[in-house]
Amino acid sequence: MSNTDLLKELKIERHQRDDHQGGGAGPWPWIVGGIVLVLLALGAGGWWWFGHRPIPVHVAQAVAAGSDPAAGAVLQATGYVTARREATVSAQITGTLTAVLIEEGDHVKQGQILAKLDDSQYKAALDSAIAQAKAAHALVNQYQVQLTQNLRDAGRDEALAKQGLVSKQAAEQARTLANSTRAQLISQEKNAAAADAQVVEAQVNYGYCLIRAPFDGVITTKDAQVGEVVSPFSAGGGFTRTGIGTIVDMDSLEVDVDVNEAYIGRVTPNMPAEAVLDAYPDWRIPAHVIAIVPAADRGKATVKVRVAMEKKDARIVPDMGVRVSFLEAKPVAAAQAPKGVLVPAKAIVQRDGSESVFVVSDGKAHRRAVQPAAQTFGDMRLIPASVNAGDSVVIAPPDDLHDGSDISVQTQ
Repeated sequence: MSNTDLLKELKIERHQRDDHQGGGAGPWPWIVGGIVLVLLALGAGGWWWFGHRPIPVHVAQAVAAGSDPAAGAVLQATGYVTARREATVSAQITGTLTAVLIEEGDHVKQGQILAKLDDSQYKAALDSAIAQAKAAHALVNQYQVQLTQNLRDAGRDEALAKQGLVSKQAAEQARTLANSTRAQLISQEKNAAAADAQVVEAQVNYGYCLIRAPFDGVITTKDAQVGEVVSPFSAGGGFTRTGIGTIVDMDSLEVDVDVNEAYIGRVTPNMPAEAVLDAYPDWRIPAHVIAIVPAADRGKATVKVRVAMEKKDARIVPDMGVRVSFLEAKPVAAAQAPKGVLVPAKAIVQRDGSESVFVVSDGKAHRRAVQPAAQTFGDMRLIPASVNAGDSVVIAPPDDLHDGSDISVQTQ
């Protein structure tokens, strides 16, 4: 029952009023007074709770400007690690898998067997082609022997015809038979060559039953299992696999970043850069610009930039998030490094007519008036004073956050 309902219940019946007029005050004043005190206590408790409840906030650490790569950067952009050499390995013929010899993470060499198809049909076709080729070559040998004999007969008959021992017609017939055998031999030699070509074709098809790695790399996905039908063409209503797995050349990894087209003029080919993986924020990888892709994305108003990482490492894998800082062509001298700390731009808010940040200490937020420098470093701002390196500052402080407010730090 709410407080309003309780108050509505506090009414005095007519007979009670008569009794009161005729006698003592009764218990009702005490009841009403008790209820008022309870309501006051509840209101005071609610005011205290909401007034002192910790405010949830997100924080970031202020870093020294001279130690952050953004301090010497002309531009920062985010992107992903990509592989320039990646392939989905598939069979070149349709067949049933009898063996899959790969697992995710396996390192393979070019030409290594990754899977095997049922080869019984292609083995039979190869054996048949070899047998036909042997028969064709045997017939060639037969015609060669027959031609040799016919040539001898023709020479003998021609000699006898000159001596008048046989007719010239018989000698001419012997010569014609030899020429006919020679033509049959040439034809059969061509048939034998065609049979040899069929053997080569059968061997190639038989070789397709072994699926091999096209280059050195690492297996990133295994897409088929023993017993499945694979084909280079999609068929069977989507039930036929078109790939065995995916292989990636880890030496071809690079970074693709999208740069706002308003700032693409700051980026040049071979420009030095520094890449920081989201997974390893303390690991800075030297890099440089490979190329600026001559095409823009009208939907995002960005231009793709290819960045090469100058150090290869097994920790770098495709599709990792990465932040790239494009650096000045000439490094800034240490004496010219900006003084102060860098904080996210969202940590700076207006309070009491001045720009301020809230520094977290002992579970409370402490407001500090600051004067940020005009120069920006990507999404970071330089604060020359009032904040020290290592201080935790509140990101996007809420409007109800004030100096001394209790806070609870939330993880990102």
